[in-house]
Formats: sequence, structure tokens, C-alpha cells
Amino acid sequence: MNDGKTVLVTGGASGLGAAVVTAAAKAGWQPWVLDRRAPTDGVGWMVCDLADTRAAEAATRDIAHRAGGLDAVVTAAGTDVPGRLADVPADVWEQVVTVDLLATAAVIRAALPALERSRGTVVTIASTLGRKAVSDATAYCAAKFGVVGFTRALAAELAGSVGVTLLLPGGMRTAFFDDRDERYRPGPDAALNDPAHVAAAVMFALTQPPGCVVREMVICPDRESSYP
Repeated sequence: MNDGKTVLVTGGASGLGAAVVTAAAKAGWQPWVLDRRAPTDGVGWMVCDLADTRAAEAATRDIAHRAGGLDAVVTAAGTDVPGRLADVPADVWEQVVTVDLLATAAVIRAALPALERSRGTVVTIASTLGRKAVSDATAYCAAKFGVVGFTRALAAELAGSVGVTLLLPGGMRTAFFDDRDERYRPGPDAALNDPAHVAAAVMFALTQPPGCVVREMVICPDRESSYP
């Protein structure tokens, strides 16, 4: 059903973000994307390196203006460079935390005026590794644990004005793992979800009736090893 709603998706050019863009468009929503790369043809977007949080804020405000408002924000952008703490360069480690956590807060902060006007919804994308810590993932776990705490506090802060949903997905079949060292890639028999299935859960959260909100969801393969 086309209800004319607008959703901003960070990282919407690939992976889960692209799946959310596709699902939103099929549902009649108008998606807008913040990403370093262009999304599917016909989708509104602004080029943005989310490692620059001030630029992310400015781009979010620009999209809200160009779109005539926002009904939802989905923070699907994410990155990771696994390795032992002593082996990951400090600037790389900090960039993971910036993109995965600080940019999440920056985009939502900038979108809040538009979301409060529309009584819209935020869906933050954490990870099952925001609930269970593993070796060689200190930056990613720090960021995703941070997204969990940030989102729970945000839900309390915005209760009654903006809906807030925390989504914790398990591993998905995306390019997220492609640039990693072989030892950090899922094996050929790894249980991974189709990102379209996770995107369907995002749309479920975005389409709740007024006054109803899905606070938290874990969406993972039924053999997910990092949850519970």
C-alpha cells in the first residue's frame, strides 16, 4: 500500500541497507540513501562518508529538506576490521566505532526534528555481537554493544513522540565479509540469513499502528552461534 512515507537508510547501496531500500519501495515508501556509493537507479541519495559524523548530520538534514520530511530512519550502515586489539591500527579501530556507533547517533540526532513532526520511527541495526562478545572483534563489539545501550536509552527518551526499534541481526549473505582475511570469513557451510528476510523484519517494525512499537528484535539463522 502506497502511503507516501519517506525512509532514510544509511548504507543503502549494498547489503542489508539495499534490501531495506528494496522492501520499502515495494511497500510504496520513498527511500533515500546515505552512502559512499550510489544505490539502485531511481533511488534518491547523497554521497556521504559516515566516518565524518558532521558531514553525516549535514547530509541527513539536507535529505529531510529535499524529501519534504522523514517518516523513518534505518541505520543499516556498518563496517568491521577484525583482528586482535594490538594488531588493528588505532585509526582503523576507531573508524569502525565511528561508523557503527557514532554515525548512528549523528544521523538520528539530525533527523529528530523531522521525525518528531511526523511521529516517525527509528530502527537501529546492532548485531547479535551486541549481546555476545567474541575474540578479535573488540571494535565491532564495542560499537554494537554501544548501539544496544544507545537505542534503549533513546527509546526511553523519545517514548510517546518517536518510535524506536532495536534490531539485532545475525550473519547475513552479503559482501560484508568479502575483504576480510580468510580466517575471519564464514565457512562454506555457515548458517547465514538472506538480507531480504531481515529487511522484512525492519518493515514490520516500521508499519506498526499508531501507539504501538516493536522495541527489540533478534533476527538470525536458526543455527546462529553468536546468540544466545
